[in-house]
Amino acid sequence: MVVVDGKGLPLGGALSSASPAEVTLAEPTLDTVAVPRPGRGRPRKNPKRVIGDKGYDSEALRHRLGARGIELVAPHRRNRTAPRLKDRRPLRRYRKRWEIERTFAWLGSFRRLVVRWDRDFTIYSGFFHLACALLAPR
Repeated sequence: MVVVDGKGLPLGGALSSASPAEVTLAEPTLDTVAVPRPGRGRPRKNPKRVIGDKGYDSEALRHRLGARGIELVAPHRRNRTAPRLKDRRPLRRYRKRWEIERTFAWLGSFRRLVVRWDRDFTIYSGFFHLACALLAPR
């Protein structure tokens, strides 16, 4: 998983196998983010909001992120058991998700990341960070 800013610049990422659900990987991925502040001070670790797709619609994740001061913007699943939120205004930010998906498409252009041939995790992780570094100037 990769955390990017609003313009598609990769800020942090966490790698794991393909089998776990994205909801379980959200918090470890957010822990890798450290955006330096202008001037002095600790780096900022918690963004104001996180935009995710329907796979992130989980009440438990909403509560855990809310405790950290992060707003989760994700459309509701069709089979949602909890009542839907009444106000749909935060979902207006979801329209800008194409900028985030563009970064995932750029990462997909690195064939070595799409199909994992490397058995060693450190080599795969190195190529992932190299690809993120190459995406930064774009």
